[in-house]
Amino acid sequence: MQTEVRHERWELAAPFVIAHETYLHADVIVATLSCDGAVGRGECTPTAFYGESVGGVMETVRELLARLARGESWDRIHDRVPAGAARNAVDCAFWDLRAKLAKRRVWELAGVPAPGRVRTAQTISVGEAAQQADKARAIVATDGGGALIKLKLDAHDIVARVAAVRDAAPAAALVIDANESWDPVLLDRVMPALQAAHVAMVEQPLPVGKDDALARIERRVPVCADESAHVSADLDALCGRYDLVNVKLDKTGGLTEALRMSARARQLGFGLMVGCMEGTSLGMAPATLVAGAARFVDLDGPLLIGRDRDPGLHYQRGLVSPPSAALWG
Repeated sequence: MQTEVRHERWELAAPFVIAHETYLHADVIVATLSCDGAVGRGECTPTAFYGESVGGVMETVRELLARLARGESWDRIHDRVPAGAARNAVDCAFWDLRAKLAKRRVWELAGVPAPGRVRTAQTISVGEAAQQADKARAIVATDGGGALIKLKLDAHDIVARVAAVRDAAPAAALVIDANESWDPVLLDRVMPALQAAHVAMVEQPLPVGKDDALARIERRVPVCADESAHVSADLDALCGRYDLVNVKLDKTGGLTEALRMSARARQLGFGLMVGCMEGTSLGMAPATLVAGAARFVDLDGPLLIGRDRDPGLHYQRGLVSPPSAALWG
């Protein structure tokens, strides 16, 4: 078995602003496994907010690939490796390689339904109300009335910005992502306005470790856990606080745990969201295996970059198609 790890930097089409950070580019790590003429690839995005760095993730990926090259079993290694970006890249590369060697699609090997076209959210980063409304109009002009818009917010001018976007996109489904920037008093205060604006879901309004207040707040709008939910083991503690959980492969550490987490979330009665970090279609492709069971899908990383791998996923009018075998799986 031959292995390779490389770092790629993809410039974003425009600065991407969330409550606590601004991104100008996506740094992705690509892991490659080659065996008997077949090549498997996996992509991850290190996240500084979770204590990850490009150098640290690359080092861990190299170590994991070296263990596989020595003949160790990934099934034995997987659960002994911490969740996160490094395990994601290797896990997805291994799934891809298995599919190529077996000459079957990866969902057949995983025992899950074949993915179909799904509607992905298109994300509007933090900005002034007029700017966000302009971006919402542009999305609707491209996607039509069935658009799904994800609005990034901080703790300022929440009601005004939601109202501006709703006015610009009256028929679109609208979800909000606060990235931990609110407090319980603020959340309780804005809930009636969010309900009146027909907001479909609020993602991670409160900081991790301070979200117990959600059990006492009337959740007039469903609330989704993102930063509070990385792997299956996190879910039991979230019961009664959240209505949905966001499954991201860079948090779960790959497709293997993403499938486990999705199954456990459904057992506990949570709705599912499937999300992503910034990245290319190679990073989005494995998440399409989970997207079919999700109430909300947010796999717009390549749209934020403005260009993509060739071949990449096919995006058209807000819909994203499953990956070709040439891309992944």
